[in-house]
Formats: sequence, structure tokens, C-alpha cells
Amino acid sequence: MTMVSEAVIAALREALGDRAVLSGADIPDRNRQDWSTLSAVLPLAVVRPNDPAGVAAAMRIAAAHGVPVVPQGGLTGLAGGARPIDGAIALSLERLTGIEEIDRDSSTMTVRAGTTLETIQKAAEDAGLYCALDLGARGSCAIGGNVSTNAGGNRVLRYGMAREMVLGLEVVLPDGTLVTSLNKMLKNNAGYDLKQLFIGSEGTLGIITRIVLRLFPRPQCTMAALCGLPSYDAVLALLASARGSLGPLLSAFEVMWPDYWDVATRKVAGVRDPLTSAHPFYVLVEAQGNKDSDIEGFESWLESQVEAEVISDAAVAQSLADVKAFWGTRDAAADFKLILGPHNSYDIGLAVADMDRYAESCRARLARDIPGCVSFFYGHIADGNMHIIACVPDAVPQPYDAIDAIVYDEVRRFHGTVSAEHGIGLKKKPYLPFSRTPEELALMKVIKQALDPNALLNPGKVL
Repeated sequence: MTMVSEAVIAALREALGDRAVLSGADIPDRNRQDWSTLSAVLPLAVVRPNDPAGVAAAMRIAAAHGVPVVPQGGLTGLAGGARPIDGAIALSLERLTGIEEIDRDSSTMTVRAGTTLETIQKAAEDAGLYCALDLGARGSCAIGGNVSTNAGGNRVLRYGMAREMVLGLEVVLPDGTLVTSLNKMLKNNAGYDLKQLFIGSEGTLGIITRIVLRLFPRPQCTMAALCGLPSYDAVLALLASARGSLGPLLSAFEVMWPDYWDVATRKVAGVRDPLTSAHPFYVLVEAQGNKDSDIEGFESWLESQVEAEVISDAAVAQSLADVKAFWGTRDAAADFKLILGPHNSYDIGLAVADMDRYAESCRARLARDIPGCVSFFYGHIADGNMHIIACVPDAVPQPYDAIDAIVYDEVRRFHGTVSAEHGIGLKKKPYLPFSRTPEELALMKVIKQALDPNALLNPGKVL
């Protein structure tokens, strides 16, 4: 350990206490990597402040010693954004948890950045309100990470990305300045909307410490159906009809290709196929309403789509337990590692009309160019987001770089984005120019230089 390393650790312990600073063999394995396929790295230290002032103090100390800092939340990211780098401090928000306020009149919740999404969802429900952000890692992911990556999830179609649910932020800048802007107002045009700099910036411009979330009225009824469809044209027809007939009630439209469906319903424990036969496409449609007539309208719409032969077969949820079971077919992706072993997960964006052509082309290239490679396609689709799982079963090591190159080259060919909701981190950094122009990248670098001239905050990530 160098003199600088010893000095910065000593200063951190003096400012925050011994319990808040871990080094050497005391650093937990969980802080050495995130959920990406990148290898683990031992950081210089793990710092765990329990309040925003502590985060600011830690950042000031690190800046004074010229030591880089990598923010960490729930560590559920798949792009390597929270993975430590050699010689850096991992600043974990695991102790910065708790719900500070629920304001029913403003329909807002003020939370600390390390709070899990599931905790926030339950607190909103207990208050008679609704947190619309939802994703499969809800029990592990931290809201600060959700906001710093502009998470999307299951109900973007109705409520938008995380960005649309954030009214105010508190952030620590790379020099340790604490900027508090815990706005609760939907309308606030007093100068630049500074929070937008930090939402989706993956901890490269500031460390989010507190958030004001916009809450919504709690739906009184949730309708869902799992449908088998004969073609991708039928998928597009069903989506258009759902948008027109269900309107603002439509909350999710999830599409699963047969390769994904077969693994999810036949091999993942606890997941079952509610349909009676196999189909070329499977669609989970969800709508949220407030009265019995909404349920009747949903069922009438489904019947019309069956009569029009858009839907070949359908199972309709009769209870919230059924709704949860239907969503289990989508959440099953988290358990594919138990069946396939190590694999890579991809999160891309495409024009909705191109998605099946992309899947066909990508699947064929992977199988042709990488012997033994299997791939599985599914996703939110209606919001332009497709997910892919790919690997060579039992291969050691996995040919991740070769798979990446094909998946992202196909994205470029179809004029899509290499990241719809998971961020860039380290893993997608080489492919960011596939989705951004040189002028856009140059502007991003100007912003980074302005806020973090010494490149101390999450260096090497994104840009």
C-alpha cells in the first residue's frame, strides 16, 4: 500500500469512523464486482457512509488525495458500471437507506439512495399510493442505481422511464460539494433542470444521495392475459389494437419468442405454461384500472382479438395470484443461469417493426459464427426494448467478446441502440459509437470535463 493509499484510508476513518471504512481482507466479495460477467477487482477500500454528509466528506477526502471513487448501490447492474477499478475507493450506499417522507398531498416520496426498490414499492402501497417503477431485481436493486442508470422495467409503456418519476435529487459532485434540490413540484422551470444531468449518467457526474419520487394513484384492479399468437404481424396488430382500445389503461406488453418461452416454462422451477399448445409468439398484456367496467372492457377487447384471429389462444388472469404467475414467465430470465450456466444478457433498443427481423438475423449469425451458441429473445417490445440471453453451454471461458460483436453489429445494422435501459458501464463502452454520433460523444465529454476535470468519479465508465 502506497503512502497516498494509507493517508486517504486514515483520513476516511477519522472522518467517518472505523466501521464505515473496510480495507484489505475485510472487503466483502460483493463489493468486488457487480452482476456483469466482468472479473472481480479488489478496490483500495470500501467506504459506507450512513448519511449524505458522509458521502460528501468521503468524496472531498478522495478528491484531496487524487484517489478515484466508484459509487455502488445494489450491485445488480449488468454493464459493469459499479465494478471497482484498481486503486479506487468503492463508495457503497448500502447504509444510506430509509424513507424520509411520504407526502400524500403532493403524491411524493423522499428516499435515501441505498433503499431497495421493493421497500419503496411496499411503503407506497401501505400509504395507498403506487410506485410505478418495477423490475425483476426489485428486492436487491437500490433506487440510487435505478435513477443513475435511468432504469426502465416492466411498465415504461404507461408510466415512462425512471426519469419521468424523479422530481428532485440530492447529489454529491466530484469535488465533494453537496447539491440539494429536493423539489416536489411537477412544474418548476426555475433555470436549468439540473437533475437531468445525473439521471442516467451512471455515477460519472455525481453521486445521488436522496431522491424525491413521483407516486401515482394505486390501481384498483389489474387485468392480465397470456396470449399465443401466430406471427409477428399478429403481435404488431395486437399492440396497435391494445393501444387504441385500452388507451391509458395499458400498462405492459411483453413479447417472448419460442426459444425463450420453452426454457422459461419447461425448465425454470415454479413457472408453468398456462396455454394449451405451442405458438410462434407469446404476449403478456397487462392493464390497470379502477372500476369493474375496466375489467369488462379488457375481456371484451380480448374476445374481439380472438374472433379476429389475431390471438390463437389466451389465458386470462382470474386473480392477482394469476397475474403474478403470468409475470413469472418474464421474471424467469433471472433463473436462466441455473439452467444455462454462465451467459451474457443484452439490453437493446430497436424500432418495434424491426424486432423479429433482428431476432432472426442475430440468432442465425450467432449460430453460424460461434459453434454451439444458443440465444433467447424476449422483452418489453412495445417501448422498443428487446432483451437477449446468449452463451455457449458448458464453454469455459465463454466467448463473450465474439457474442458481443455480433449482437451489437446487428444493432448498428438495424439503426438501434446498444442500451435501452441498463446503461453503458464498461461492457458496452466500445460499442457506444454504434448508437451515438461523434458530435454527441464530444458533447458528453465536455459535460464530464466540466463537472469532473480530474476524472475521479467512476473513471473509465461510459466514455
